[in-house]
Amino acid sequence: MFYYLFDYLDKLNFPGAGLFDFISFRAAMALITSLIVSIVFGKKIILALSKQQIGETVRDLGLTGQMEKSGTPTMGGIIILSAILIPTILFAKLHNIYVITMIISTVWLGMIGFLDDYIKVFKKNKEGLKGTFKIIGQIGVGLIVGCMLYFSDEVTVHKRVDADYVLQNDEEFVTQLHVQNSGENYKWIKTDDMTTTIPFIKDNEFNYNWLIGDMNKSYGWLLFIPMVIFIVIAVSNGANMTDGLDGLATGSSAIIGLALAVLAYVSSHAKFADYLDVMYIPQAEEMVVFIAAFVGACIGFMWYNSYPAQVFMGDTGSLAIGGIIAVFAIAIRKELLIPVLCGVFLIENLSVVLQVGYFKFTKKRFGEGRRIFLMAPLHHHYQKKGLHEAKIVSRFWIVGVLLAVVTIVTLKLR
Repeated sequence: MFYYLFDYLDKLNFPGAGLFDFISFRAAMALITSLIVSIVFGKKIILALSKQQIGETVRDLGLTGQMEKSGTPTMGGIIILSAILIPTILFAKLHNIYVITMIISTVWLGMIGFLDDYIKVFKKNKEGLKGTFKIIGQIGVGLIVGCMLYFSDEVTVHKRVDADYVLQNDEEFVTQLHVQNSGENYKWIKTDDMTTTIPFIKDNEFNYNWLIGDMNKSYGWLLFIPMVIFIVIAVSNGANMTDGLDGLATGSSAIIGLALAVLAYVSSHAKFADYLDVMYIPQAEEMVVFIAAFVGACIGFMWYNSYPAQVFMGDTGSLAIGGIIAVFAIAIRKELLIPVLCGVFLIENLSVVLQVGYFKFTKKRFGEGRRIFLMAPLHHHYQKKGLHEAKIVSRFWIVGVLLAVVTIVTLKLR
């Protein structure tokens, strides 16, 4: 909203209005606003949740300090969602296809998580929303995002090709691809191919249409959309699994968000994309504003969620932040980096899968179930070993920082 207002004022030569043309300024304002919203209004939301007695019901799993958390207000994800959406609406270009995609994903997944928490708290059903309905909801948002990113004419990338390659093609082909000079020996060409980045490989571009055997963007959606659905489900559930200790999920998500901000900025900046030899994605610069609000929301939420937590995000927050990370990575064509960047979420998910799978296998094979970990997800394993909750969270954050650095380094490491 402010962008359009100040764009109009800039045309009237209003002093300082031109600042809103700069992504760096609007991203900084979105970050500051999200911090203010989450910290200032977060306190009021926590008080409202407490008055409504919307508290966490904790089962006794034999973990140190666990039962002390019983009754702590939950559904605090409302704070995170508000701190993301308000700055985005204020400072981003709302007609941008990527911003629209992110807003839809945020609201959709937030509503699924809210419904899950509502059933747990008000209907006194510990299971919450049935897993089948939760998966259907995640498939729905994956389907919408996949269709928007694949079929929209506004979603394009610019690839760098050798100038001789362009000259060998007829004028119609060159005009169709909107050739743009970018240097003496190569040119940028605009294409709507659904191409993504392969980490650690030179000339690291992969086209989904290629696997289907048709490079004319006819059937690539048969692979791309299921891939989007799988990634959204995997990452959102991974974030949900990670949300088991005070500040763990929010801190890890903030670190991931910072790395995504870097990747989005270099991908949307022609000179940086040229220097790093990555795909240039026009209009993706607005994603930087969104992810700045996301990072600010996560950090601001930790004001109350750090140990000892005054509020829990619940599924309202955890499903949403995981889905946001997944959709954002897909939009900037970095989804194949998710296993590295979201390594903390991945290992938490895998620890549960391995624990359950091994238990069932050994029970069938030996007559009694055996475990790999003392308890899953992995952070509870370390709790069982006697490590303090704050120490576990800090160490997971350190691992998250290392993974984020490795992810950014992949821009040149190939």
